[in-house]
Amino acid sequence: MAQTVKFWFDPACPFAWITSRWISEVEQVRGINVDFQVISLGVLNEDNEDQDDPNTKSKWQGARAAIAVRQRHGADKVAEFYTAAGTRIHNEGYGLERYDDALSEALEEIGVEDAAEILEESKTSSCDDALRESTKNALSLVGNDVGTPIIAIGDSAFFGPVMTRIPRGEEAGKLWDGFAALVEYPYFYELKRARTSDLDFS
Repeated sequence: MAQTVKFWFDPACPFAWITSRWISEVEQVRGINVDFQVISLGVLNEDNEDQDDPNTKSKWQGARAAIAVRQRHGADKVAEFYTAAGTRIHNEGYGLERYDDALSEALEEIGVEDAAEILEESKTSSCDDALRESTKNALSLVGNDVGTPIIAIGDSAFFGPVMTRIPRGEEAGKLWDGFAALVEYPYFYELKRARTSDLDFS
């Protein structure tokens, strides 16, 4: 039976996107099932950002759309939505400037009948309580001084891993084996080095 692994993401985060593509590869070569959950960069940075800045609003919008999809249609659909939206935002270069287009097209792609309602909801604060609760749940496992992604294996969770390339196939599986071993050790807390390569979403 596949082990359920929880993965918290915000569609705006390029590092979460790379890690999510890695863990999707891991699903194919190891016995895990990924449960995609939503964390909000908007919530995490609420006290430090200009709320009138369009980029700030965009950061909220993607996570709002994702939490609405999860609430209305469940974990499988939010995984589909993340793939559809993330491909546009990151791989196809929509970025924050064309966030509305990316979200709208992603909702259309996954075939939900309430796509228009979800898109409108993403522009309001109607889902923010659920978004704050989901973010709080993630932080309760790892502490407050982190961002996205967050991965939980059982009762143990970590921020990261942060990568600039997407491991594929068995390479993804081997990296997972090492990550899972570290996560399971109760006295391991941190492993970090400076990034020296650019992001590559291929």
